[in-house]
Amino acid sequence: MNASEIIKEIEMAECKESVDEFAVGDTVKVHCNIKEGNRERIQIFEGTVIKRQNGTNRETFTVRKFSNGVGVEKTFPLHSPNVAKVEVVRKGKVRRAKLNYLRDRVGKRAKVKESIQ
Repeated sequence: MNASEIIKEIEMAECKESVDEFAVGDTVKVHCNIKEGNRERIQIFEGTVIKRQNGTNRETFTVRKFSNGVGVEKTFPLHSPNVAKVEVVRKGKVRRAKLNYLRDRVGKRAKVKESIQ
């Protein structure tokens, strides 16, 4: 076994068994575990997925939302134990892999069309 095969084996052991299915453009609710002192709670971050990166256990996704008129983006590791679950609110219809153009848009222009299935 060479080094790259050993690294791949270790990375696959760190992956979650079941990963929630979602794509770029979807509106999702991300349930995050947050520790405050000795207490632990779940906080929900709801927004539009603007990108997904990588593909192994290091895969991340970025969610964007508007809070009090200010755009907020958060990047989550997909296989992190701090991400309890990703719940899809609605499917989006987009034609590109990364929606960086949404950063320049505000209000109705920042919406993504809903895909009908």
